[in-house]
Amino acid sequence: MNAEHTHAPKVLIVYYSQTGQLSRMIEAFAAPLRQSGAEVEYCAIRPQQAYPFPWPFWRFFNTFPETVHLQPAPIEAPQFAHERYDLVVIAYTVWFLSPAQPITAFVQHPAAQPILRGASVMTLIGCRNMWLMAQEKMKTLLADAGAKLIDNVVKIDACSSAWSFVTTPLWLLTGKQQGAEWLPKAGIAEAEIADCSRFGARVAECLHRPSESVQPMLRGMGAVDAGREGIDRKIGHRAVVSQGFHQGQRNAGHDGRAGQRQRYGKEGPPRPHAQRTCCFQHAARPLQESGARQQIDV
Repeated sequence: MNAEHTHAPKVLIVYYSQTGQLSRMIEAFAAPLRQSGAEVEYCAIRPQQAYPFPWPFWRFFNTFPETVHLQPAPIEAPQFAHERYDLVVIAYTVWFLSPAQPITAFVQHPAAQPILRGASVMTLIGCRNMWLMAQEKMKTLLADAGAKLIDNVVKIDACSSAWSFVTTPLWLLTGKQQGAEWLPKAGIAEAEIADCSRFGARVAECLHRPSESVQPMLRGMGAVDAGREGIDRKIGHRAVVSQGFHQGQRNAGHDGRAGQRQRYGKEGPPRPHAQRTCCFQHAARPLQESGARQQIDV
């Protein structure tokens, strides 16, 4: 085994949190890293136009097209203390079966490209469930940036998929984590948030051993349970294609929505109905091919 690092490992944690839940997850994850002597740098993404919380009803659903087509609203240019990091952690939530817009904007941002190119990346996901399709998109974004995804940690809501279909939107639209006394509390259990420290401790151990810091570090630790992902592959495929069809109907007769696009500048590319539907069918392909409950590379 190689000798230990002669310098403190550098870890960059990129995140965007509206409710504070994801912030608590990364704090639990980062605590063992800091205790081990690693240099932990936080990069909180700042949209140029802040997203509201709680969300107005129509504003919430109005983010759908740009989110699923990975054409996010612009963010402030991220700043970094170093040119290279031993590990980049991208913590994100899931919007409409896709990475949250601010995180997509970061991965696409010109300022982030030198940081991501050749970097070892770990993703940390906190969501209702149904994260698999978002992670497939994230893997493509990272590959386009020249990054190497080596690990993934997923924490999902404590209540069932059926209940969270109600409780999570209520939380986002009202700001109340428990929308009514008879409803379960939305969000990830505190014990699960605290459990992120277990993965941070393992990463800290590996980062001090160069031979182990460039390969998957969390194997056998239960970082991902694909069986709890919550998507039946047939239902998931129907839902995604249906979304594409209805969104195409909504946008029939014009080329796209007004506003800036992170990737394409002020004028987004034409997005005809056929292109949109094809995009959704392509997004559903990982579920068709493998199924959410099989052993998969996540």
